[in-house]
Amino acid sequence: MKTSEPLLFLQGFLRNPKRVGSLLPSSKFLANKIVQSVRWNEVKTIAELGPGTGAITRLMKAELPKSASVFLFERDPKMRSNLKKTYPEFMFHSNASYLLKRINQEHIHQLDSIICGLPFFNFSREMRQNILSQIHTALRPGGTLVLYQYSLHMKKQLADLFDIEKIQFVPFSFPPVFVYVCRKKKDDGLSETRESVY
Repeated sequence: MKTSEPLLFLQGFLRNPKRVGSLLPSSKFLANKIVQSVRWNEVKTIAELGPGTGAITRLMKAELPKSASVFLFERDPKMRSNLKKTYPEFMFHSNASYLLKRINQEHIHQLDSIICGLPFFNFSREMRQNILSQIHTALRPGGTLVLYQYSLHMKKQLADLFDIEKIQFVPFSFPPVFVYVCRKKKDDGLSETRESVY
């Protein structure tokens, strides 16, 4: 009998709350907001970091060009196994700390977009900086990072690396969440950060 997605997510949280970061999968409101924030006509390569049970992955697949290369990084073995059965055409890895290494192994050196739901608040400063640095390096100039967090604690770090195009608050999620839509600067010397919170 197949385990329901909320139960699978809850089991993952109970096994390792610092890695999973939430009791429930992303709400449909959050998933829709994230998917609407990606310029799909520009996407040939994309990674999702922390897909969980695939609430966002499911909507992402419907938008993807058929030839797109997709990387999913999920630490929880049960959730990763479940995703593999549903999306056998995607490439799976367990640890986002090896983002650059894994995409380079597939002869891909830059991504057009990254969707990230990793619970950075629970990570050590070193791990947070390592993963953010790899995200920045992996994205092509002008590439998009869509990141969702349960507070605004990442705002300064993200602004140091990216143009923050907007920050959107999604109240219909448990817990409520902030979605950061960021773009890798094409010219670090000339770019200006544009921010709006609503």
